[in-house]
Amino acid sequence: MIMPSRNKGARSASELREHYEVEKELANKLRKASKSERAELYTSIYDELFRRVPHHTLLARKASPDIRKQEVLKQMNFLKIYLDDKKVFMEVGAGDCALSFHVAKYVKKVYALDVSRKITAALSVPDNFSLLISDGTSIPVPDKSIDIVYSNQLMEHLHPDDALDQLTNIIAALKPGGIYICITPNRMNGPHDISKYFDDVATGLHLKEYTCFELNRMFKNAGFSKVLILNSIMGRYIRTPVLLPIIIEMMLGIMPKRLRNAMASKNIIRRLIKVRLVGKKM
Repeated sequence: MIMPSRNKGARSASELREHYEVEKELANKLRKASKSERAELYTSIYDELFRRVPHHTLLARKASPDIRKQEVLKQMNFLKIYLDDKKVFMEVGAGDCALSFHVAKYVKKVYALDVSRKITAALSVPDNFSLLISDGTSIPVPDKSIDIVYSNQLMEHLHPDDALDQLTNIIAALKPGGIYICITPNRMNGPHDISKYFDDVATGLHLKEYTCFELNRMFKNAGFSKVLILNSIMGRYIRTPVLLPIIIEMMLGIMPKRLRNAMASKNIIRRLIKVRLVGKKM
């Protein structure tokens, strides 16, 4: 067992253990479910998680407008290079829709896609905003209708059997020349869910954590013609070939686990292998 680190916020060791046990139980339910069962479970599992773990860090984050605003602005730092008033934008896994509301100021149309209708209450929603409900893999818009699809911390929550289905549906929804920006934790410096305090690999609701190599291959199999990494270099976001993080992952992969963990936790390595993939449709 990996002992909880000091970087655990205000939660006690017993609260972390409680969270771990509940999340692992729910994750196992999802892993064992059939495809048709998962379509219903994606919503109910997370509702149950937050009900049974009231001290979950995501609940505290959502309760803080300042933290949520900072998160939105951080994402806008790189998203804005793709946005203009002619673009149609879709956020997959939109949650409280705070980001989608903000993006709506810069684009022609915004779709926010989620498995639940429980979004943060707002005085009003933008005129160019629409909320769509999915079963976890479907993208219910006409084919070739979206310019930019974006997801942040979503891919790892999908059952591995559903990930390629969703990716295939995303590429069908994109216009020719459209892009999908996918941010997800890298398995090489994981796990990144609650199991990081207890296990060597993700056993919670990160049903599968990926490497850049694995996602690059999956994107290509789904039909993306080009895949790049969006790197932050001296405060600027630069699109670079995916080969560099793949080479670093290969080097980390042959190291003994203790050395790999030490190397992968270094700031420069974490930045270089951060999975911020941009797939382009031909």
